[in-house]
Amino acid sequence: MIRAGFYRDSSDRLVGFSVSGHAGYAEYGQDIACASVSSAVMLTANTVTEAFGLKAEVKVEENEISLKLKQPDDTGDKLLLGLLTHLYILSDEFQGRIRITFTEV
Repeated sequence: MIRAGFYRDSSDRLVGFSVSGHAGYAEYGQDIACASVSSAVMLTANTVTEAFGLKAEVKVEENEISLKLKQPDDTGDKLLLGLLTHLYILSDEFQGRIRITFTEV
């Protein structure tokens, strides 16, 4: 199962995410659910840091990536909302393979 945790601040703005795990939809290297999530996550992280130049702490490990905005703002919130929306769509397509949670920070 892929676990996608999103972080919100006290103003209900999205300020980061952590995604880990494997969907188990198919064998390693053939899993389109994992590939879809990985691509969306990397696109979002690169858009936040490279295209928009927002300062963020990004950690990439073997089966996990996390991003936390250093100065949360409306632009970052909207970019992360795009990822969240996409993951909801994927969770409908690959039911039982993606779990989305929220934590206030």
